[in-house]
Amino acid sequence: MTLAPDPVRFEISPEGVAVVTLDRPSRRNALDALTIAQLSEAFDALAKADHVRLVILKGAGEAFCAGADIDWMRRQGEASQADNEADALALARMLKALHDLPQFTLALVQGAAYGGGAGLVAAVDYAVAEAKAQFRFSEVRLGLTPATISPYVVEAVGARTARALFASAIPFDAVQARQFGLVHEVATEPEGLSSAAKRFIGLALENAPGAVAEAKALVRFLQDDALRPRLPGGGPLVDQHVLHETARRIAARRASAEGQEGLAAFLERRPPSWKV
Repeated sequence: MTLAPDPVRFEISPEGVAVVTLDRPSRRNALDALTIAQLSEAFDALAKADHVRLVILKGAGEAFCAGADIDWMRRQGEASQADNEADALALARMLKALHDLPQFTLALVQGAAYGGGAGLVAAVDYAVAEAKAQFRFSEVRLGLTPATISPYVVEAVGARTARALFASAIPFDAVQARQFGLVHEVATEPEGLSSAAKRFIGLALENAPGAVAEAKALVRFLQDDALRPRLPGGGPLVDQHVLHETARRIAARRASAEGQEGLAAFLERRPPSWKV
């Protein structure tokens, strides 16, 4: 019996560039339990990989990710409530692992990015889509909701746009995805995605990895802080807690080994030690 190839390829270059590839082109890289499990394994490993500077997420073949695999969905329909919840929780944890990676994350999107595929796009730091890419949150057409991907889509596009896209299931193209905030760039040239990858590899290898991780954590702190209970009548976002915490964070960075090395390199007009 010939075993099916793994649905996810995971490679790390000597320079510290990790490429995670959805590799089910015959199924348009649709998500199933094994694909989700292997993505989770990759992201969990990357979270501990201090030498990795950039994580690129892409799909093999003509599509980035066409959402949930139809056979997997059929099996879910026949499963118990408990089994369905366990499957959904595995997907939710995988998306959070991607979203919370300390490295800069980049999605390169071609073809279809539907449902969970669009959720993957929303969970990364930066997304570049080819001009012909197509997006859709089509869950309501199946009597479902985009629940597990919703935190990342709402963060990316805002509540009102997410409500419109979720409740209408309207298809939209790459230009509209950029207008909505789901992607950051539209690549119009044939080699646009590979050019974007090269550009971000160059940037990532110039940036201090610890500072990148803490910059991402800073944004999460400010988002979480905005959700704290407010005083009657509401208080300013920049309250004393935020003032002191942001001051503490920059002071710690200035005193860190990276902060000291970065300043010394700037003053001495030389590359910092982390630049590859």
